[in-house]
Amino acid sequence: MKLKNDKNSFFIRARKDISKNYGAYLLILPVIIFYIIFSYKPMYGALIAFKNYSPGKGIIGSSFAADFGFKHFIDFFNSYYFSRILKNTVVISLTSLIFSFPAPIILALLLNEVKNKSFKKAVQTISYMPHFISLVVVCSLIKLFTSDTGIVTYIAALFGYDSGSMLSQPNLFVPVYVISGIWQHLGWDSIIYLAALSGIDQSLYEAAKIDGANRFKQMLHITLPGISSTIIILFILAIGGIMNVGYEKIILLYNPGIYDTADVISSFVYRKGLLESNWSYSAAVGLFNSVINFILVVVFNKLSRKVSEVSLW
Repeated sequence: MKLKNDKNSFFIRARKDISKNYGAYLLILPVIIFYIIFSYKPMYGALIAFKNYSPGKGIIGSSFAADFGFKHFIDFFNSYYFSRILKNTVVISLTSLIFSFPAPIILALLLNEVKNKSFKKAVQTISYMPHFISLVVVCSLIKLFTSDTGIVTYIAALFGYDSGSMLSQPNLFVPVYVISGIWQHLGWDSIIYLAALSGIDQSLYEAAKIDGANRFKQMLHITLPGISSTIIILFILAIGGIMNVGYEKIILLYNPGIYDTADVISSFVYRKGLLESNWSYSAAVGLFNSVINFILVVVFNKLSRKVSEVSLW
């Protein structure tokens, strides 16, 4: 009886809240519909990872794969490509995380110290611009700059590099990928940190100046702690996507000669699913990737909550 009363009370409160704030609910409705259609509904398609999917038979009509539906997962784990693409994905992701994640924080801290507003706006505008360039154009520029006669290759030659196009060298793919990624997203990613910096109480800086703290100590003891919660949240999100190396840029830059260091899970799924029409196998690989990302988010969110009391939930 109590449970029934609680349910009735909940629906009454919900109805009152909707009638009172109907404008806010109308604003959020398109977002909810978007995620239902493009994020939750497609989850149903993950079933093909456990089946021998045939477009003619559909998801329901297709038969389950052998080994209780886990045949495609087992084939992937036992394949020659498993260790290679897993290693490449982790190496590229961790390298990007180590060098790309701190870069916008450093830029935001530097811009926060700039007093000349005109110079500050100019730096922000220039650093934001690459983010709005089409990825196809960006990759074309990267190929052009790192070709045999490219400007980057020419500059590298001044320091002893003499091996032709950089994208033909397997050992140079990761540095090219990471550095170009920093150039492309540095300015845009710094916006959220600049917003967090603007929320720090300025009286703290005044008090620190009175106590004799220089600008470096102010940054160390006021600025960084002031944006620490933002850094932690974004770090958890970055960890959650550590296995999601974007296939678009990889596919636009790599070639069969550098698969040993450039081929990652997402590009492997693209080749197997779209080029070879092996839908069930590629779905199994993609599902494995998503499960790993989900586990990483849960684990690091829990660790963050214990260590810093800041977490996503």
